[in-house]
Amino acid sequence: MTKQQANWSPYDNNGGTCVAVAGADYCVIAADTRMSTGYNILTRDYSKIIKLADKCVMASSGFQADVRALQKVLASRHLIYQHQHNKQMSCPAMGQLLSNTLYYKRFFPYYSFNVLGGLDNEGKGCVFTYDAVGSYERVGYSSQGSGSTLIMPFLDNQLKSPSPLLLPAVDAVTPLSESEAIDLVKTCFASATERDIYTGDKLEIVVLNADGIRREEMDLRKD
Repeated sequence: MTKQQANWSPYDNNGGTCVAVAGADYCVIAADTRMSTGYNILTRDYSKIIKLADKCVMASSGFQADVRALQKVLASRHLIYQHQHNKQMSCPAMGQLLSNTLYYKRFFPYYSFNVLGGLDNEGKGCVFTYDAVGSYERVGYSSQGSGSTLIMPFLDNQLKSPSPLLLPAVDAVTPLSESEAIDLVKTCFASATERDIYTGDKLEIVVLNADGIRREEMDLRKD
């Protein structure tokens, strides 16, 4: 008789998909609202998007308990920054802080896969994409989560980001207008929802531009 051993893991994967697209003067960040474990849906209305500063928003998929812990750490670090500097962090500064925070926990990582989007100091859209241990890159568009393998090839086909190896460096922002980017994101999720059981129910879209932040919603498949 073989010995039975209990396998306990401190991690779970709650699924879900996040997408961000940066433009010349805007940034669109979107995520679905389904939270699952295995073949069970835990809730159909869980927001994966959090506002970190006036011009900076983060969307996270993966293990939502770790995501919530990470959000609390970033919020407290940002509060300390505001007390010390009398201003809010810029989006690139928040991007570096997120990288440092994830790397600090690299031996017992936050099991969260993040995209950070917002406007930089010049008012241009910026998107930062991360792995679980803090390696990050500024890109024109990115996707994370269970549907990212379906969405990323589609975005590559539609937006064809310039190679980071090109010299002189080419701007990573996408050539689309704000409304075109929102339509593209909606198409991405409508497509991914058909094939990925962990993506669905509702799409939450956050748009940052010079006028501030606005939110949109769209229903997705609920099966």
